[in-house]
Amino acid sequence: MTIADYRRWAAEPNRCAPDLSVVIPTYNEEWRLLPTIGAIATHVSSMGLTWELIIADDGSTDATVELVRALDLVNLRLLVAERNGGKGSAVRRGVRAARGRLVLFADADQSTPIEQLDRLIDPIASGRADVAVGSRAAGASEVRSKRLLRRVLSRGLQLAVRAAFPLDIEDTQCGFKLFSADAAAELFGRQLIDGFSFDLEVLYLAHRRGFDVAEVAVEWIDAPGSTVDPGRVAIGFLRDLALIRWNDVRGRYGPLDARPVATGRQQADTPVRERGSTWTSSSESSASTAASSSSGADSTQTKSEDLLRPLTG
Repeated sequence: MTIADYRRWAAEPNRCAPDLSVVIPTYNEEWRLLPTIGAIATHVSSMGLTWELIIADDGSTDATVELVRALDLVNLRLLVAERNGGKGSAVRRGVRAARGRLVLFADADQSTPIEQLDRLIDPIASGRADVAVGSRAAGASEVRSKRLLRRVLSRGLQLAVRAAFPLDIEDTQCGFKLFSADAAAELFGRQLIDGFSFDLEVLYLAHRRGFDVAEVAVEWIDAPGSTVDPGRVAIGFLRDLALIRWNDVRGRYGPLDARPVATGRQQADTPVRERGSTWTSSSESSASTAASSSSGADSTQTKSEDLLRPLTG
């Protein structure tokens, strides 16, 4: 990245719908948010994309909002909630406000570094998926410094999800997910849960609506400074498993069986497959993608502007 790339993004407003929207939910993140914004702005500005950053604050009581406002970046939008509504509520507001052709939501602690974004762009831009989810459980993922309690709880919750839902996804809760614009609008237009279980709800809705989901191995670091109580979150998650099913039975999500009329991806050069299937990224699938690429480069290193070209129609 040149300093000119960043200055252009910081000072010149997007003249049309951007290629990418990055949504970060925040709650009392005054100590971690500025480095996160710096890392994201540095990397994404170097990718040759037009993009916007959306900070969806969830009623912070510290200096988070004031710090973001003081940045005065023209392509950064700040959404402020009057009260704390939950992470699912914050992400929903941010995604619904997004204008990009692709919509990423990423946690404020950068547990999954923004440099992993190219891995998620590839399956959507190549027409294999409508949703790409970062995964700490896929074959080539790299997980560092994960505390024992979190490991035990994560594994237990993964088993509970597999028992209760027909999802062929190992890791539903990684806070790094990318959506085509149509998938984002469709799924977050129906999503209801305000707490931490919203990820599972969105993926369940994607399954029911027939969107293709790619599970992509990413690097993940157990970032210090979290104020989340893992035990309390686990109890709420188990409760929400039943709530998601109950919402579906009661019809609160609306009709779900019909397939989407259109999605934000091109399928002309893609083999016809049954919709609603799950693609799992691994070292083998990455090698296959690279072999079929005209450049012969690995999919995680392909220039993002080239990856996005199939989305332009």
